[in-house]
Amino acid sequence: MAALDGIRIIDLTQWEAGTSCTQLLAWMGADIIKVEPPGGEPGRAMLAESPGVDGYYFLLFNSNKKSVTLDLKSERGRELFARLLKSADVVTENYAKGVLESLGLGYESLKAIKPDIIHASIKGFGSWGPYSGYKSFDMIAQATGGIFSVNGTPDAPPLKPGVTIGDSGSGVYLGMAVLGAYIEKQRSGRGQYVEVSMQDAMFSLMRTALIGHYLTGGAPAMRFGNRLGLVSPSDLYPCKGGGLNDYVYVMLTTVRMWHALLKVIGREDLIGDERFEDQRERNNHWDEVGSMIESWTLQHDKHEVMCLLGEAGVPCGAVLDSVDLFADPHLAERGMLAPVTHYQRGEVTVPGSPIKMGNDEGVEVKAAPALGADNEEVYGELGLGDGALEELRREGVI
Repeated sequence: MAALDGIRIIDLTQWEAGTSCTQLLAWMGADIIKVEPPGGEPGRAMLAESPGVDGYYFLLFNSNKKSVTLDLKSERGRELFARLLKSADVVTENYAKGVLESLGLGYESLKAIKPDIIHASIKGFGSWGPYSGYKSFDMIAQATGGIFSVNGTPDAPPLKPGVTIGDSGSGVYLGMAVLGAYIEKQRSGRGQYVEVSMQDAMFSLMRTALIGHYLTGGAPAMRFGNRLGLVSPSDLYPCKGGGLNDYVYVMLTTVRMWHALLKVIGREDLIGDERFEDQRERNNHWDEVGSMIESWTLQHDKHEVMCLLGEAGVPCGAVLDSVDLFADPHLAERGMLAPVTHYQRGEVTVPGSPIKMGNDEGVEVKAAPALGADNEEVYGELGLGDGALEELRREGVI
Protein backbone atom coordinates (compact mmCIF):
# COMPACT_ATOMS: atom_id res chain seq x y z
CA MET A 1 0.00 0.00 0.00
CA ALA A 2 1.12 3.52 -0.75
CA ALA A 3 1.42 5.90 2.19
CA LEU A 4 -1.87 7.73 1.56
CA ASP A 5 -3.83 4.81 0.18
CA GLY A 6 -7.47 5.10 1.26
CA ILE A 7 -7.55 8.89 1.60
CA ARG A 8 -10.01 10.52 -0.78
CA ILE A 9 -9.54 14.16 -1.75
CA ILE A 10 -12.09 16.17 -3.72
CA ASP A 11 -9.90 18.48 -5.79
CA LEU A 12 -11.47 21.79 -6.81
CA THR A 13 -8.12 23.37 -7.58
CA GLN A 14 -7.15 24.97 -10.86
CA TRP A 15 -4.07 26.43 -12.52
CA GLU A 16 -0.97 25.53 -10.44
CA ALA A 17 -0.94 26.53 -6.78
CA GLY A 18 -3.58 24.01 -5.76
CA THR A 19 -2.95 21.40 -8.42
CA SER A 20 0.69 21.08 -7.39
CA CYS A 21 -0.49 20.25 -3.86
CA THR A 22 -2.89 17.51 -4.93
CA GLN A 23 -0.38 16.05 -7.36
CA LEU A 24 2.09 15.54 -4.51
CA LEU A 25 -0.63 13.83 -2.48
CA ALA A 26 -1.59 11.69 -5.49
CA TRP A 27 2.04 10.58 -5.84
CA MET A 28 1.80 9.29 -2.27
CA GLY A 29 -1.30 7.27 -3.11
CA ALA A 30 -4.22 9.54 -2.24
CA ASP A 31 -7.36 9.11 -4.35
CA ILE A 32 -7.67 12.52 -6.02
CA ILE A 33 -10.99 13.26 -7.70
CA LYS A 34 -10.53 16.40 -9.75
CA VAL A 35 -13.89 18.15 -10.14
CA GLU A 36 -13.95 20.35 -13.23
CA PRO A 37 -16.67 22.41 -14.90
CA PRO A 38 -18.05 20.70 -18.03
CA GLY A 39 -15.75 22.81 -20.19
CA GLY A 40 -12.69 21.88 -18.15
CA GLU A 41 -10.62 23.86 -15.66
CA PRO A 42 -8.81 26.82 -17.28
CA GLY A 43 -5.39 25.23 -16.83
CA ARG A 44 -6.18 22.71 -19.58
CA ALA A 45 -6.03 25.43 -22.22
CA MET A 46 -3.06 27.28 -20.71
CA LEU A 47 -0.26 27.54 -23.32
CA ALA A 48 -1.96 24.85 -25.44
CA GLU A 49 -0.94 24.84 -29.09
CA SER A 50 -4.50 24.48 -30.39
CA PRO A 51 -8.10 24.41 -29.08
CA GLY A 52 -9.24 21.13 -27.63
CA VAL A 53 -5.74 19.86 -26.86
CA ASP A 54 -4.65 19.74 -23.24
CA GLY A 55 -1.57 21.91 -22.80
CA TYR A 56 1.65 20.61 -21.30
CA TYR A 57 0.93 22.99 -18.42
CA PHE A 58 -2.04 20.79 -17.46
CA LEU A 59 -0.10 17.56 -17.99
CA LEU A 60 2.66 18.64 -15.63
CA PHE A 61 0.41 19.29 -12.62
CA ASN A 62 -2.37 16.75 -12.86
CA SER A 63 -0.85 13.31 -13.13
CA ASN A 64 -2.34 10.44 -11.10
CA LYS A 65 -5.72 12.13 -10.71
CA LYS A 66 -9.24 11.20 -11.69
CA SER A 67 -11.38 13.72 -13.55
CA VAL A 68 -15.11 14.22 -13.25
CA THR A 69 -17.14 17.07 -14.68
CA LEU A 70 -19.69 18.96 -12.61
CA ASP A 71 -21.35 22.36 -12.87
CA LEU A 72 -21.25 23.70 -9.31
CA LYS A 73 -23.27 26.74 -10.38
CA SER A 74 -26.32 24.56 -10.97
CA GLU A 75 -28.58 23.31 -8.20
CA ARG A 76 -28.38 19.70 -9.40
CA GLY A 77 -24.61 20.03 -9.61
CA ARG A 78 -24.37 21.14 -6.00
CA GLU A 79 -26.68 18.32 -4.93
CA LEU A 80 -24.44 15.81 -6.67
CA PHE A 81 -21.38 17.41 -5.11
CA ALA A 82 -22.92 17.02 -1.64
CA ARG A 83 -23.36 13.29 -2.28
CA LEU A 84 -19.77 13.00 -3.50
CA LEU A 85 -18.51 14.95 -0.49
CA LYS A 86 -19.77 12.32 1.93
CA SER A 87 -17.15 9.86 0.66
CA ALA A 88 -14.27 12.34 1.01
CA ASP A 89 -11.74 13.15 3.71
CA VAL A 90 -10.48 16.44 2.25
CA VAL A 91 -11.62 19.18 -0.13
CA THR A 92 -8.90 21.33 -1.70
CA GLU A 93 -9.45 24.59 -3.59
CA ASN A 94 -7.68 27.76 -4.64
CA TYR A 95 -10.60 29.95 -5.68
CA ALA A 96 -10.59 33.69 -4.96
CA LYS A 97 -12.03 34.79 -1.66
CA GLY A 98 -15.79 34.40 -1.49
CA VAL A 99 -16.29 32.27 -4.62
CA LEU A 100 -17.23 29.03 -2.88
CA GLU A 101 -19.29 30.91 -0.29
CA SER A 102 -21.32 32.48 -3.13
CA LEU A 103 -22.13 28.96 -4.31
CA GLY A 104 -23.14 27.82 -0.84
CA LEU A 105 -20.02 25.64 -0.62
CA GLY A 106 -17.92 27.46 1.96
CA TYR A 107 -16.43 25.56 4.90
CA GLU A 108 -19.47 25.92 7.15
CA SER A 109 -21.71 24.53 4.40
CA LEU A 110 -19.34 21.64 3.72
CA LYS A 111 -19.09 20.93 7.44
CA ALA A 112 -22.87 20.74 7.67
CA ILE A 113 -22.82 18.00 5.02
CA LYS A 114 -19.71 16.16 6.30
CA PRO A 115 -18.85 17.23 9.87
CA ASP A 116 -15.30 15.83 9.82
CA ILE A 117 -14.32 17.25 6.43
CA ILE A 118 -10.97 18.98 6.05
CA HIS A 119 -11.22 22.07 3.84
CA ALA A 120 -7.77 23.03 2.53
CA SER A 121 -7.47 26.35 0.74
CA ILE A 122 -4.82 28.42 -1.04
CA LYS A 123 -5.52 32.12 -1.42
CA GLY A 124 -3.24 34.77 -2.84
CA PHE A 125 -3.38 36.81 0.35
CA GLY A 126 -5.43 34.55 2.60
CA SER A 127 -9.04 34.90 3.70
CA TRP A 128 -8.42 37.74 6.16
CA GLY A 129 -6.17 40.79 6.34
CA PRO A 130 -6.08 44.08 4.40
CA TYR A 131 -5.13 42.43 1.08
CA SER A 132 -7.44 39.41 1.36
CA GLY A 133 -9.78 40.63 -1.38
CA TYR A 134 -6.97 41.08 -3.91
CA LYS A 135 -6.49 38.55 -6.68
CA SER A 136 -3.07 37.02 -7.19
CA PHE A 137 -0.96 34.89 -9.47
CA ASP A 138 2.45 33.33 -8.85
CA MET A 139 4.55 36.38 -9.65
CA ILE A 140 2.27 38.66 -7.59
CA ALA A 141 2.93 36.41 -4.61
CA GLN A 142 6.68 36.44 -5.25
CA ALA A 143 6.71 40.23 -5.56
CA THR A 144 4.71 40.84 -2.38
CA GLY A 145 6.49 38.07 -0.47
CA GLY A 146 9.92 39.64 -0.99
CA ILE A 147 11.38 37.22 -3.55
CA PHE A 148 11.72 39.78 -6.36
CA SER A 149 13.53 42.22 -4.06
CA VAL A 150 16.48 39.88 -3.52
CA ASN A 151 16.64 38.44 -7.05
CA GLY A 152 18.95 40.04 -9.61
CA THR A 153 22.05 42.20 -9.36
CA PRO A 154 22.62 45.15 -7.01
CA ASP A 155 22.83 47.69 -9.83
CA ALA A 156 19.69 46.64 -11.70
CA PRO A 157 15.94 46.45 -11.02
CA PRO A 158 14.45 43.43 -9.24
CA LEU A 159 14.29 40.37 -11.49
CA LYS A 160 11.54 37.81 -11.94
CA PRO A 161 12.74 34.31 -11.00
CA GLY A 162 12.57 31.75 -13.77
CA VAL A 163 10.43 29.24 -11.85
CA THR A 164 6.98 29.40 -10.30
CA ILE A 165 7.78 28.95 -6.65
CA GLY A 166 4.86 31.23 -5.75
CA ASP A 167 2.44 28.59 -6.96
CA SER A 168 4.25 25.30 -6.42
CA GLY A 169 5.92 26.48 -3.21
CA SER A 170 2.52 27.36 -1.78
CA GLY A 171 1.24 23.98 -2.95
CA VAL A 172 3.92 22.17 -0.96
CA TYR A 173 2.94 24.12 2.16
CA LEU A 174 -0.73 23.25 1.64
CA GLY A 175 0.21 19.58 1.27
CA MET A 176 1.87 19.78 4.68
CA ALA A 177 -1.27 21.41 6.09
CA VAL A 178 -3.49 18.66 4.68
CA LEU A 179 -1.33 15.93 6.21
CA GLY A 180 -1.20 17.74 9.55
CA ALA A 181 -4.97 18.19 9.62
CA TYR A 182 -5.53 14.55 8.67
CA ILE A 183 -3.24 13.31 11.45
CA GLU A 184 -5.03 15.53 13.96
CA LYS A 185 -8.35 14.19 12.69
CA GLN A 186 -7.22 10.64 13.54
CA ARG A 187 -6.83 11.75 17.17
CA SER A 188 -9.86 13.99 17.60
CA GLY A 189 -12.30 12.89 14.91
CA ARG A 190 -12.69 16.53 13.90
CA GLY A 191 -12.16 18.16 10.55
CA GLN A 192 -11.05 21.76 10.14
CA TYR A 193 -10.35 24.59 7.74
CA VAL A 194 -6.68 25.04 6.84
CA GLU A 195 -5.28 27.71 4.59
CA VAL A 196 -2.06 28.88 2.97
CA SER A 197 -1.63 32.44 1.77
CA MET A 198 0.76 32.61 -1.18
CA GLN A 199 2.28 35.82 0.18
CA ASP A 200 2.78 34.15 3.56
CA ALA A 201 4.51 31.20 1.87
CA MET A 202 6.90 33.44 -0.07
CA PHE A 203 7.74 35.47 3.03
CA SER A 204 8.54 32.17 4.74
CA LEU A 205 10.90 31.25 1.89
CA MET A 206 12.70 34.59 2.41
CA ARG A 207 14.20 33.45 5.72
CA THR A 208 17.83 33.13 4.61
CA ALA A 209 17.71 36.41 2.70
CA LEU A 210 16.33 38.16 5.80
CA ILE A 211 19.64 37.63 7.61
CA GLY A 212 20.99 40.66 5.75
CA HIS A 213 18.08 42.72 7.06
CA TYR A 214 18.93 41.82 10.65
CA LEU A 215 22.69 42.32 10.26
CA THR A 216 22.25 45.83 8.83
CA GLY A 217 19.88 46.95 11.55
CA GLY A 218 16.83 46.99 9.30
CA ALA A 219 18.04 47.99 5.83
CA PRO A 220 16.44 46.23 2.84
CA ALA A 221 17.94 42.79 2.20
CA MET A 222 20.29 43.10 -0.76
CA ARG A 223 20.53 41.51 -4.19
CA PHE A 224 23.86 39.77 -4.84
CA GLY A 225 23.36 38.39 -8.35
CA ASN A 226 24.84 34.91 -8.55
CA ARG A 227 26.95 35.39 -5.44
CA LEU A 228 25.76 34.22 -2.04
CA GLY A 229 26.32 37.26 0.13
CA LEU A 230 29.61 37.01 1.97
CA VAL A 231 30.51 33.43 1.10
CA SER A 232 33.55 33.21 -1.16
CA PRO A 233 33.70 31.35 -3.43
CA SER A 234 30.02 31.18 -4.29
CA ASP A 235 29.38 32.10 -7.89
CA LEU A 236 28.82 30.91 -11.45
CA TYR A 237 31.97 30.08 -13.38
CA PRO A 238 32.15 29.66 -17.18
CA CYS A 239 33.23 26.35 -18.65
CA LYS A 240 34.60 25.06 -21.90
CA GLY A 241 32.08 25.34 -24.72
CA GLY A 242 31.00 28.93 -24.25
CA GLY A 243 27.27 28.24 -24.53
CA LEU A 244 24.57 30.14 -22.67
CA ASN A 245 24.38 27.41 -20.03
CA ASP A 246 28.00 26.26 -19.99
CA TYR A 247 28.52 27.22 -16.37
CA VAL A 248 28.94 25.59 -12.99
CA TYR A 249 28.06 26.91 -9.57
CA VAL A 250 30.73 26.44 -6.94
CA MET A 251 30.13 27.13 -3.26
CA LEU A 252 32.16 26.07 -0.25
CA THR A 253 32.09 26.90 3.43
CA THR A 254 34.96 25.11 5.19
CA VAL A 255 38.76 25.14 5.07
CA ARG A 256 38.70 21.43 4.17
CA MET A 257 36.58 22.18 1.09
CA TRP A 258 38.91 25.05 0.17
CA HIS A 259 41.96 22.82 0.34
CA ALA A 260 40.22 20.14 -1.72
CA LEU A 261 39.38 22.72 -4.37
CA LEU A 262 42.98 23.95 -4.52
CA LYS A 263 44.23 20.41 -5.03
CA VAL A 264 41.83 19.74 -7.91
CA ILE A 265 42.66 22.96 -9.76
CA GLY A 266 46.40 22.50 -9.25
CA ARG A 267 46.95 25.34 -6.77
CA GLU A 268 48.24 23.39 -3.76
CA ASP A 269 50.79 26.20 -3.37
CA LEU A 270 48.03 28.34 -1.86
CA ILE A 271 47.20 25.89 0.95
CA GLY A 272 48.01 27.77 4.14
CA ASP A 273 48.15 31.17 2.40
CA GLU A 274 46.68 33.59 4.94
CA ARG A 275 44.95 35.58 2.18
CA PHE A 276 42.58 32.68 1.52
CA GLU A 277 42.46 30.38 4.55
CA ASP A 278 39.80 32.36 6.40
CA GLN A 279 36.33 32.98 4.95
CA ARG A 280 36.57 36.67 5.71
CA GLU A 281 39.93 36.95 3.96
CA ARG A 282 38.61 35.12 0.90
CA ASN A 283 35.78 37.64 0.81
CA ASN A 284 38.39 40.41 0.76
CA HIS A 285 40.07 38.74 -2.24
CA TRP A 286 36.86 37.76 -4.04
CA ASP A 287 37.99 38.66 -7.55
CA GLU A 288 41.32 36.89 -7.15
CA VAL A 289 39.59 33.73 -5.90
CA GLY A 290 37.14 33.86 -8.78
CA SER A 291 39.86 34.40 -11.37
CA MET A 292 41.86 31.32 -10.33
CA ILE A 293 38.73 29.13 -10.35
CA GLU A 294 37.58 30.47 -13.73
CA SER A 295 40.97 29.89 -15.35
CA TRP A 296 40.58 26.21 -14.45
CA THR A 297 36.86 25.75 -15.23
CA LEU A 298 37.39 27.13 -18.74
CA GLN A 299 39.61 24.14 -19.49
CA HIS A 300 36.78 21.62 -18.88
CA ASP A 301 33.14 21.22 -19.82
CA LYS A 302 30.56 21.72 -17.09
CA HIS A 303 29.93 17.99 -16.55
CA GLU A 304 33.65 17.30 -16.10
CA VAL A 305 33.96 20.16 -13.61
CA MET A 306 31.00 18.89 -11.59
CA CYS A 307 32.41 15.35 -11.47
CA LEU A 308 35.98 16.36 -10.62
CA LEU A 309 34.97 18.71 -7.84
CA GLY A 310 32.08 16.59 -6.61
CA GLU A 311 34.27 13.52 -6.22
CA ALA A 312 36.77 15.64 -4.28
CA GLY A 313 34.09 16.76 -1.82
CA VAL A 314 33.67 20.26 -3.19
CA PRO A 315 30.02 21.35 -3.65
CA CYS A 316 29.58 22.09 -7.33
CA GLY A 317 26.65 21.92 -9.72
CA ALA A 318 26.60 22.12 -13.50
CA VAL A 319 23.94 24.45 -14.87
CA LEU A 320 21.66 21.86 -16.42
CA ASP A 321 19.18 23.18 -18.96
CA SER A 322 15.99 21.36 -19.92
CA VAL A 323 17.77 19.27 -22.56
CA ASP A 324 20.40 18.24 -20.01
CA LEU A 325 17.75 17.38 -17.44
CA PHE A 326 15.84 15.00 -19.69
CA ALA A 327 19.12 13.23 -20.49
CA ASP A 328 20.48 13.21 -16.94
CA PRO A 329 21.44 9.69 -15.79
CA HIS A 330 21.12 10.55 -12.11
CA LEU A 331 17.54 11.79 -12.50
CA ALA A 332 16.75 8.74 -14.59
CA GLU A 333 18.08 6.33 -11.96
CA ARG A 334 16.08 8.07 -9.25
CA GLY A 335 12.83 7.72 -11.20
CA MET A 336 12.48 11.42 -11.90
CA LEU A 337 12.10 10.94 -15.67
CA ALA A 338 8.72 9.28 -15.94
CA PRO A 339 7.32 8.21 -19.31
CA VAL A 340 3.52 8.39 -19.42
CA THR A 341 1.02 7.69 -22.17
CA HIS A 342 -1.32 10.62 -22.74
CA TYR A 343 -4.62 10.11 -24.51
CA GLN A 344 -3.87 12.90 -27.00
CA ARG A 345 -0.10 13.24 -27.12
CA GLY A 346 1.04 9.65 -26.84
CA GLU A 347 4.21 9.02 -24.83
CA VAL A 348 5.51 12.04 -22.93
CA THR A 349 8.28 12.12 -20.32
CA VAL A 350 7.31 14.16 -17.28
CA PRO A 351 9.02 14.79 -13.93
CA GLY A 352 8.35 12.05 -11.40
CA SER A 353 7.74 12.35 -7.68
CA PRO A 354 10.58 13.84 -5.62
CA ILE A 355 9.23 12.09 -2.51
CA LYS A 356 10.86 8.71 -1.91
CA MET A 357 9.42 6.57 0.89
CA GLY A 358 11.19 3.46 2.08
CA ASN A 359 8.15 1.53 3.27
CA ASP A 360 6.48 1.31 -0.13
CA GLU A 361 7.55 0.98 -3.72
CA GLY A 362 6.07 4.29 -4.70
CA VAL A 363 3.18 5.07 -7.02
CA GLU A 364 3.55 4.70 -10.76
CA VAL A 365 3.29 8.08 -12.44
CA LYS A 366 0.25 8.21 -14.73
CA ALA A 367 -0.70 10.81 -17.30
CA ALA A 368 -3.12 13.62 -16.48
CA PRO A 369 -6.70 12.45 -17.19
CA ALA A 370 -8.95 13.37 -20.06
CA LEU A 371 -11.77 15.71 -19.10
CA GLY A 372 -14.49 13.68 -17.39
CA ALA A 373 -12.62 10.42 -17.91
CA ASP A 374 -13.84 9.05 -14.58
CA ASN A 375 -17.47 10.19 -14.58
CA GLU A 376 -18.82 6.66 -14.96
CA GLU A 377 -16.61 5.20 -12.21
CA VAL A 378 -17.00 7.95 -9.62
CA TYR A 379 -20.69 8.71 -10.17
CA GLY A 380 -21.36 5.00 -10.51
CA GLU A 381 -20.29 4.67 -6.86
CA LEU A 382 -23.19 7.01 -6.06
CA GLY A 383 -25.63 4.74 -7.85
CA LEU A 384 -25.91 6.72 -11.08
CA GLY A 385 -26.21 4.51 -14.14
CA ASP A 386 -25.73 5.29 -17.82
CA GLY A 387 -29.23 6.70 -18.21
CA ALA A 388 -28.89 9.11 -15.31
CA LEU A 389 -25.47 10.26 -16.50
CA GLU A 390 -26.73 10.87 -20.02
CA GLU A 391 -29.59 13.00 -18.60
CA LEU A 392 -27.08 15.04 -16.56
CA ARG A 393 -24.98 15.56 -19.70
CA ARG A 394 -27.99 16.80 -21.67
CA GLU A 395 -28.77 19.28 -18.90
CA GLY A 396 -25.14 20.46 -18.78
CA VAL A 397 -24.70 19.37 -15.17
CA ILE A 398 -21.71 17.16 -16.02
